[in-house]
Amino acid sequence: MGRVTGRSCIVTGAAQGIGRAVGEALLAEGADVCFADINAEKVASVADANAELSKASGGKVMSCPVDVTNRDQVRDMIGQVVGNFGKLDVKFNNAGVNKPMNFMDVTEANWRFIMDINGLGVMIGMQEAARQMIAQGTGGKIINTASVASRQGFDNVAPYCASKWAVVSLTQSGARDLAKHNITVTGFAPGVVATEMWEEVDRDLMSIGASERPGQAMEEFAGGILKGRVALPEDITGTTTFLASRESDYMTGQIVMIDGGMTLV
Repeated sequence: MGRVTGRSCIVTGAAQGIGRAVGEALLAEGADVCFADINAEKVASVADANAELSKASGGKVMSCPVDVTNRDQVRDMIGQVVGNFGKLDVKFNNAGVNKPMNFMDVTEANWRFIMDINGLGVMIGMQEAARQMIAQGTGGKIINTASVASRQGFDNVAPYCASKWAVVSLTQSGARDLAKHNITVTGFAPGVVATEMWEEVDRDLMSIGASERPGQAMEEFAGGILKGRVALPEDITGTTTFLASRESDYMTGQIVMIDGGMTLV
């Protein structure tokens, strides 16, 4: 039996990258998983691609389009999950964006775009998941995606750093408030992960003059990683499945660094 067998889980930002890998790892361990993303067509294809894994593990799989900054859509997503799976046990607030700009060029629009999704989206996701878990009376787990950028600021992604520091604060605040309902709130902080999002960030860094050639930024970041390489999504999922499992039931308010030793805190 898997570590999360019978647990009903939602993973946002699950059409690709870390979110998809997190959802697939949960499904492989027997969980019922909703892959959620603003890209309805792409996330539906991810759920379809995992139909065989679902049959093999015994977990159910579904997809749901959602804009994490829209409270009505988040509530509707949770309602669909409860309708299909019967409950909500674990909510991963993983959806996030980045759009590098040099510090002195950051605009109000850039700030709001990143903070709305990475900050407000996490707040709404936590609140609505908690409301469902409180109504069930069975407790639950809320797990937020932070970043190595939540531990130190970088000059050309200042709003992203600020948004991920906000995730840490929201995790701690939520842990304090929701403990009385037997809801734990934790998070994990990846470093440099080889995903589609990083490929886009790499192009953006070139466009603002922060790097000169494709892959240069990742190579420079990798030089400071004690493990000697950037992460793959699969390097993250052992920890995320642990956070979703009963093995982490006595853990709350904490952010687990998964950065290969890039930042020591």
